[in-house]
Amino acid sequence: MSATHATLGAAADERKARLAKLKSLKRKQPGDEIVAPESTRSPSPPAELDVAKLHLSGRNYDPEAKGPKLGFEAPPTLALEKTLEQQAKEVEEEIRKKAEEEEQDDKGKLEVLNVRTENAIAKMVRERIEGAQKAARTKAGSGAITASEGGEETGMEGVALVEGVKLREREEEEEERREKEDEEMR
Repeated sequence: MSATHATLGAAADERKARLAKLKSLKRKQPGDEIVAPESTRSPSPPAELDVAKLHLSGRNYDPEAKGPKLGFEAPPTLALEKTLEQQAKEVEEEIRKKAEEEEQDDKGKLEVLNVRTENAIAKMVRERIEGAQKAARTKAGSGAITASEGGEETGMEGVALVEGVKLREREEEEEERREKEDEEMR
C-alpha cells in the first residue's frame, strides 16, 4: 500500500505544481516583464475601495444611495424612433382622413343620384296622370265636356293621387332616417 500512496502523493504534487504555474501565468500581464522590479517601484497610495460597490450589485440596487433604485434614469419615451402607439395613432389619422374624403365623394354622388331619382319619380307620376287622363277621355267618349269647352279635365283619381304623395313622403322619411343612422355610426 505504501507504493500506491507514494504514487498518489507524487501525482498530487505534480497537479499542485501545474496549478501554481497556471495561476502565476494568469496573474502575469503583458507589461509585467518590462516593468521594473517591485523594489524599485514607488509605492502607490492604496485607493479607498467602497465595499458596497465591490460586493453588492444588481439591477435594482443603487450603491450611491445604498438602497433600491427609484424610477428610471431616462424616460422610455425619449426613444429616437417612434413608439408603436405613435405609429398606430398616425395610421388611424390617415384612415380617418381617407374615410372623410371618400364620404365627401359619396355625398356628391348621392346628390346627383337624388336629383335623378326625383326626376324619374316626377316623370313616372306625369306618365300615370297622362295615362289616367287618356283613359278618362276614352271612357267619357264624345259626350264629355273638355277643358277647352269650359269643363275641367279629369286627371288621376283623388285616392291614387293621395297614395302617390304618401308613398313619396314615406320614401323621404326613410331616406332621412338612414342618413341619421349613418351620421350616428360615425
